Amino acid sequence: MIRKITGKLTGVELQEAFLEIGGLEYEVLIPDCVRRQLQPRVGEQVSLMTLQYLDGNPQKGRLVPRLVGFLHPAEKQFFELVCQVDGVGVKKALQAMVRPVRDIATAIEEQDIKTLATLPGVGPAVAERIIAKLRRKMARFALMVDPGTPQELVQSNSVSSEAYEALLALGHTAIDAREKIDQASEAKKGKFTSVEELLQEIYRQQRPGKN
Repeated sequence: MIRKITGKLTGVELQEAFLEIGGLEYEVLIPDCVRRQLQPRVGEQVSLMTLQYLDGNPQKGRLVPRLVGFLHPAEKQFFELVCQVDGVGVKKALQAMVRPVRDIATAIEEQDIKTLATLPGVGPAVAERIIAKLRRKMARFALMVDPGTPQELVQSNSVSSEAYEALLALGHTAIDAREKIDQASEAKKGKFTSVEELLQEIYRQQRPGKN
């Protein structure tokens, strides 16, 4: 399993990035939200977090190994969740991710079928399945700072410290992350059983039009 690839970015096309490594050039599939970030970096050294899958028809013996690349671990985690929805898969998820992860995650969290249905390859029926499968798992992605440079999401035994690390990973400053956690803890008197529950409260507090 290839988890990461680093090399000189030699070109970016509609759904592919090309990296030169040791005299070889690798093709990595990318969603549109990643393409926009990579286009200004042609000629630079870049690292992509990758997923590997087999493309083709196994009954005909035509399977080709493919890599899908992301600049940030949070983008990769989001993509993997979307691929788990029935009727989506790798190709449709690649096609659909034309907007920043934060925007798509917010639409899922808000059960905004109309917005999700406008994504390429996603109609109302698929949008409903995405919401049914992923709602309540999107708060951390809806909190992403754009632009930002998320790092690996860090696990911890403490709910508040794990939420703190997650907010840092999503691009928030240390001060901002601590303030958001303190405000959420004060509102709920610190009674959170999971990091997702705490992030859900932070997201609820920052929603537009919140009373």
